[in-house]
Amino acid sequence: MVKIGDIELGEFPLMLAPMEDVSDPPFRQVCKENGADMMYTEFISSEGLIRNAAKSTMKLDIFPYERPVGIQLFGSDVETMAECTRIATRANPDLIDINYGCPVKKVACKGAGAALLQDIPLMARMTEAVVKATHLPVTVKTRLGWNEETKNIEEVAERLQDVGIQALSIHGRTRAQMYKGEADWRLIAKVKENPRIKIPIFGNGDIDSPQKALEYRNRFGVDGIMIGRASIGYPWIFNEIKHYFATGEMLPLPTMKQRVAAARKHLEFSLEWKGERQGILEMRRHYANYFRGLPNFKPLRMILVQSLEVEELFATLDGVLAEFDGYFLETKAKQVEYAGVD
Repeated sequence: MVKIGDIELGEFPLMLAPMEDVSDPPFRQVCKENGADMMYTEFISSEGLIRNAAKSTMKLDIFPYERPVGIQLFGSDVETMAECTRIATRANPDLIDINYGCPVKKVACKGAGAALLQDIPLMARMTEAVVKATHLPVTVKTRLGWNEETKNIEEVAERLQDVGIQALSIHGRTRAQMYKGEADWRLIAKVKENPRIKIPIFGNGDIDSPQKALEYRNRFGVDGIMIGRASIGYPWIFNEIKHYFATGEMLPLPTMKQRVAAARKHLEFSLEWKGERQGILEMRRHYANYFRGLPNFKPLRMILVQSLEVEELFATLDGVLAEFDGYFLETKAKQVEYAGVD
């Protein structure tokens, strides 16, 4: 049984990675219903949370259906991170996660996210301050290092465990790689094999099929897997992996009825949580992924990404089902890169 503090996650948990502009409550709902064991909020700026910025405080919203759930924070100042941890703790998540992995310029160039990989003493001080600021378990998500010459994840893991984190998720790329090239899980395995490391180690990067999930579980010995981009438009991947682990067989592909139902539920919750206009606008990034690969889909897609009328959107989704019912997409949604996805 894998545990983070007192949180029991099963024998080999599958986690939804925190993704900016993606892993909001509506998306987390469809992933939870399709087998995600642990989920995280979009990352929240410590500076924004302390200033009570609307976008940051809204990200604190969590719902009973999605537990266990962690609130992910990022920042560059130790005291600010400690204070925002106290604020986030009052939202009553199951744990606090620190982002030391985001590679995008708007984060890293401000000394946050993956930038902390260049200053391990500061990372350790910041992490210790966060641990002391909450009674909740604290976890970290990071990368192999800043660049090819400074892959320092083994030292990072030991230092962060020493100051009190209770689990570590590692993306198998450096900051310099961003999302290019193949994720290297060999260093993740070395961290897991380190006799000093007692906390759970979770691997992240390039898991896009049940077959690869099983291969990487067996080859690299991690305690669980974190899935990000492969879940966008394809929340079924979690249950597919679990079924494959249990039986060695693939689940049937999701039907068009299931795809439309997931998109409808996603849209309904987006409207409820964000309000009509914002819910419509922010849902637009997801339609192409739910229905990627459909032939002659462009006319319907243009309505979905241009209309501001709720009734027209739902009618168009009904039209997708009417036109493509019985059609199976043989390939999963293409992995789409979003700023902040890690």
